[in-house]
Amino acid sequence: MHENRETSGVPRSSGDRGRSEKVQSRTSDMHALEGSDRAVLPMNQPNKEGQPSAEVEEERVRTKENIAQSNTSPTQSGERVSQGLRGVREAAKERKQERFTALLHHLTVGLLRDSFFALKRQAAPGVDGVTWQEYETGLEDRLMDLHSRVHRGAYQAQPSRRVYIPKADGRQRPLGIAALEDKIVQQAVVTILNQIYEVDFRGFSYGFRPGRSPHQALDALTVGIQRKRVNWVLDADIRGFFDNMSHEWILKFIQHRVADRRILRLIQKWLKAGVSEDGQWSETKLGTPQGAVVSPLLANVYLHYVFDLWVEAWRKKIAKGDVIVVRYADDRAPRARRGPQGPRSAQLLN
Repeated sequence: MHENRETSGVPRSSGDRGRSEKVQSRTSDMHALEGSDRAVLPMNQPNKEGQPSAEVEEERVRTKENIAQSNTSPTQSGERVSQGLRGVREAAKERKQERFTALLHHLTVGLLRDSFFALKRQAAPGVDGVTWQEYETGLEDRLMDLHSRVHRGAYQAQPSRRVYIPKADGRQRPLGIAALEDKIVQQAVVTILNQIYEVDFRGFSYGFRPGRSPHQALDALTVGIQRKRVNWVLDADIRGFFDNMSHEWILKFIQHRVADRRILRLIQKWLKAGVSEDGQWSETKLGTPQGAVVSPLLANVYLHYVFDLWVEAWRKKIAKGDVIVVRYADDRAPRARRGPQGPRSAQLLN
């Protein structure tokens, strides 16, 4: 996950800003059946409509959790979001075809403040050269000014600073380091949009989502392999996924749920901001920078429509047997048990 090094932080409340993050080790039970997500790969059989019982159970768990919530909804770290954002989540859950026309008013100074404290303090600066510590000086005045510019439409996204990190195969992976204010606004927008998309995203999607981790995806894959007979496994990858996503299709997919033109303009600004490498600016016609706070959400929305919904329809209408899916980002490792009528079950790790 090093290519998205600004994505792990989440808004935190004022009382938690000085606390260090707790590290929980799952090494001992990572591959144990008891340590896996039982809502993902239960033992009961698929339902009559062909939907794997895995997602039936997960939906029951999710519904139970929503009913049990208090006046606020949890974010990635278990913190609580505002009553207004909880209303967005409830509306998204109740009205699956709703297009939200008024979202930007949820981007408050308080949300910007929490978003700032969610960023990594030692992260490298972008083209603005401003570090987290420097921005903290006079923070409230800075945030009020940023809030005003965003709501007046005067906010302008800056290009990402292009850097490269080595890959295991000897090639280099391009990263885009955003300016600090772009990171803050992106984090705030992601917090708002998560209230919608965490209702929409399928239970088998694990990558870059609040409260989910690669360990959970691996646990689900391990349990699936141990509890089901496997005849073949296929490892696949979408080449240069983040670098080649279509801007046009990203915006089309977002507009299925978001009709607030101000939010859409912010996303357009980030996509079109370009990159700066060795002081030279270049236009970005495709892709979203790896390393940008907003990129994982945009990637998940893209994959939700081009993969998740497709595979869900495929297994209901075409598949001859049970199909169970675990997805993480754009990588996948399908496994299946072949029967007289073809593959009977498949496990995809994305």
